[in-house]
Amino acid sequence: MKKPSVLIIDDEPDNFDVLETLLNERDYQLYYAANGQEAIASLDIFDPDLILLDVMMPGIDGIEVCRQIKAMSKWQAVPIVMVTALNSKSDLAQCLNAGADDFISKPVNAIELRARVFSMLRIKHQYDHLQTLLKLREDMVKMVVHDLRNPLAGILLGLELLKSIEYPREKQQSKLTRIYSSAQELQVLIDDLLQISLLESGKIRLNYTEVDLCDLIHSVLSNFEAIAAQKNLSLVTQLPEAPTKKVSVDATMIHRTLDNLLSNAIKFSLSNSKIIVNLEFLTSGDAKIQVIDFGKGVPDKLRHNIFEKYEIGTLMPEISQIGLGLAFCKMVIEAHGGEISVSSNQPQGAIFQITLGNIATLNPSLLDN
Repeated sequence: MKKPSVLIIDDEPDNFDVLETLLNERDYQLYYAANGQEAIASLDIFDPDLILLDVMMPGIDGIEVCRQIKAMSKWQAVPIVMVTALNSKSDLAQCLNAGADDFISKPVNAIELRARVFSMLRIKHQYDHLQTLLKLREDMVKMVVHDLRNPLAGILLGLELLKSIEYPREKQQSKLTRIYSSAQELQVLIDDLLQISLLESGKIRLNYTEVDLCDLIHSVLSNFEAIAAQKNLSLVTQLPEAPTKKVSVDATMIHRTLDNLLSNAIKFSLSNSKIIVNLEFLTSGDAKIQVIDFGKGVPDKLRHNIFEKYEIGTLMPEISQIGLGLAFCKMVIEAHGGEISVSSNQPQGAIFQITLGNIATLNPSLLDN
């Protein structure tokens, strides 16, 4: 992680030595410029998170240096603290009018200096974090538009072909299957966006009911049989032979979570391979569900990050990878008090595993939260 960088602009090198000594207990990267021209010319090199700027300097004084830096869009968000011996209200007002964010009086007090530097760096960190979120949102909107447009174009083109009286009747069923697949992809993307927004805002409540997980898995697989058939994929279940106890979960949310995992497995599986959905009840009472594929797999370095929003695993052409499906799965499973993880399926592929705690034994009052 990058150390916070502080640029000290002062025509007296001794003043830099004093500030360096007062800040030596903090993990900061300190830079020094002897005048305003040198500082402005070196901003791209120093890339400061904070500027401590002396007011009384020969040549361009600190107030003019502050005004010029704040006029540059790239550096407007960098806090500038004026270090000054001036104490009249008009002088301090002039510093603030030039764009300064704070000031500290000479002689500098160590406690005050550390507090003001820490405060300004915290503000800069919050600004940088906000800019990162805004950039992620911008990228996400672009990905959403792209990923929604592709299946929609497939639906519209398919419908146009079906409307044509020359389109062979024997090919209509195949085209309808593709249209259905595109429509289902659209629905999953839109539902992920809506549900993640609700989960993050805390406005969604889990509707717990007693559910037979075997029946739920069969229901999920039935939705993907036609899509899997297009890639000659076999959908295989490994379920307990003996009758299983029901578990208390939000059936709709768990269904959609498995939809996401199975949809991903189909996307990344090689043709003529298989996908296995395994259910096992552990001696602890927990339920373990695995979705096992034989595709490209997930690189080791991405196995934790892949469940974060907008994180993409192995890039593959012509495959929608908006990076929301697995984030949704993680939020749902954790809302149930469970865990989700991914591991390698040797020699090739990935195993996505869900562990649902023995929720039926929890305090019933928790089921409304």
